[in-house]
Amino acid sequence: MRRHGLAFPEAQEDFPWGHTALKVRGRTFAWLGEEEGKLGLTVKLPVSRDFAEVFDFAEPAGYGLGRSGWITARFPPDAAPDLDLLKRWMAESYRAVAPKKLAALVPEDG
Repeated sequence: MRRHGLAFPEAQEDFPWGHTALKVRGRTFAWLGEEEGKLGLTVKLPVSRDFAEVFDFAEPAGYGLGRSGWITARFPPDAAPDLDLLKRWMAESYRAVAPKKLAALVPEDG
């Protein structure tokens, strides 16, 4: 997922507060990390947030970010997550926070 996110136009990696953040022009579009032995991905899903919440592995993000459309997906080490779905979510998140010209370079299918 890290490699996928860094492939987006002008994407960069940062490490605020000991977490991995993928950013575009200083704005975070994905958080990657581990908590309680589970791998996690947090993304902004303005379009598919309601769809995402039907999955057992997804929930509104903490720190009040869930109200703004951020979703956290967590997976135990033995899980086999749907990488295509997660890549689409990451692309949606990138498009949500990137400047319009950069967002237009990322197709809807991620």
